[in-house]
Amino acid sequence: MRTLLALTGLLLLTACGSGGPPPPDWKTDSADLIERYQKHALLGENTLAERYFQQAVVATGGAGRVAETARLWLVRCATRRAMLIDDACAEYAELAAVAPDAADQAYYRFLTLRWEGLDAALLPAQHRDLVRAPSGKRQAVPGKTDEPLARLLGASLLVMRQEADAGTLDAATETASSQGWRQPLLTYLRLQLQHAVAQGNPAEQARLARRIRLVEQSLLPTYK
Repeated sequence: MRTLLALTGLLLLTACGSGGPPPPDWKTDSADLIERYQKHALLGENTLAERYFQQAVVATGGAGRVAETARLWLVRCATRRAMLIDDACAEYAELAAVAPDAADQAYYRFLTLRWEGLDAALLPAQHRDLVRAPSGKRQAVPGKTDEPLARLLGASLLVMRQEADAGTLDAATETASSQGWRQPLLTYLRLQLQHAVAQGNPAEQARLARRIRLVEQSLLPTYK
């Protein structure tokens, strides 16, 4: 699950020079907890995910680290928007007003769809081509990204910008399915079902409905 933190390229909470002193506990704890948050959020285990997120905030907040706490909220916002949850990132914006950072602010603008005039060089590398591509020619860009969560986020932002096409939905669905990320998978399957209904394709509707039922059943609580 280490690749999840590559979503932002910003946190770097565990970074330290080789041979140097070990990072303080608040850094390693917050990095581990935000990773756990992302994992369980994508699985649709929301109660557990939120518990880990709040613990991560306690770790950075307990050290009085405003910038690092703001980045946790930025990761949360990015994760939710990758799942097509329209998070406005308000908590990040409030903290960032105290400790602004150019790269963080660029990523915030990227997440909140304000791409016009955005300096793509300030973004994590996996998102730069998406912003630089001309409007109307961005649909294929997310699929060229190797990192699954960055690929899903790019597709989701295109959906929010109303620039996605059927291929975008297919790529996002396959990404979520291949990773076992039930929460975004269910959302994208439902979007595909809507598209199949609009196209009047009963065979595709039936196929998608079966997949949706399987994912919904997997999200039901189990008792032993």
